[in-house]
Amino acid sequence: MPLIHADSLISPYWLPNGHFQSIYPALFRKVNEVKYFREKIVTPDEDFLNLDWSHAKNTPSKHLAILTHGLEGDSTRQYMLGMVKLLNKIGYDCLAWNFRSCGGEMNNAARFYHSGATEDLDLVIQYANGRGYKTISLIGFSLGGNLTLKYLGESRHELTKQIKQALVFSVPMDLKACSLAIIKRENRVYMQRFLNTLNPKVAAKAVLYPDRISLSDRKHVKTLYDFDHIYTAPLHGFSGADDYYEKCSSMHFVKNIEVPTLIINAKNDPIVPYSSLPLDLLQNHESVTLLASGQGGHCGFRPSKLTDEFYWSEKTAEQFFRW
Repeated sequence: MPLIHADSLISPYWLPNGHFQSIYPALFRKVNEVKYFREKIVTPDEDFLNLDWSHAKNTPSKHLAILTHGLEGDSTRQYMLGMVKLLNKIGYDCLAWNFRSCGGEMNNAARFYHSGATEDLDLVIQYANGRGYKTISLIGFSLGGNLTLKYLGESRHELTKQIKQALVFSVPMDLKACSLAIIKRENRVYMQRFLNTLNPKVAAKAVLYPDRISLSDRKHVKTLYDFDHIYTAPLHGFSGADDYYEKCSSMHFVKNIEVPTLIINAKNDPIVPYSSLPLDLLQNHESVTLLASGQGGHCGFRPSKLTDEFYWSEKTAEQFFRW
């Protein structure tokens, strides 16, 4: 399918670049009236995942959307709540699941989550599929978008026939390129925010698993790449950061996707360079479309005019998800 370039004005004039467009929604947007019902499920390795359900306005619904958040996010991030609220409005039940160690409760195992841990997403999908929904749609943001694309393109997962479509935003399809981009001076505010929550998690885990995690290595963690090389990779069976990035980047899996899928990335995303996307592959793909917006930042997409409370990303999702 052809690449779609949305270069018309999306963001307001007072959010003049990708940094402002990314930061403003994260700090100031409030989404009210979303009610979650939490459920805990056990993983095959005797850990757990917390699932947050929100039901459609006119229940019961035959349609479910499964939402996957980004790095160090959870089900309560504004981009998750905004999407859940809109989808509930148009008749979808929503399942916003939390990665291991996210969602307000530390997981039990030594491992955390990572950009390619599709076994957890598969567990969530298989569990939800037992509820009898007619259709299941997948939505992912940032790291969750990479996870979603990788899952759809992996041969080791036999996709349930209920999965009808997927929509992902601000996707780091080339993990190494994005890890190096976030090291840049102008992007260090994002990197530091991630490290400020990742490092305490490592410290807590080290108390429980001193044989697996050494806090003496923490002095070497200056960047997100360092964190992935010293902690993420060895904890999850990779030889180092480069091995982790190579094996988990969705750009290596997207060619196998057969489910109708829409990728939305802003050209001014400060964390995901537009040049890092596999444009040649995507423009000839039969099932995957890339919508490249000129503005929006990283998981931002606040419209220039708010006719209601919903953002441009959510309005675009509404058009894509109408059945």
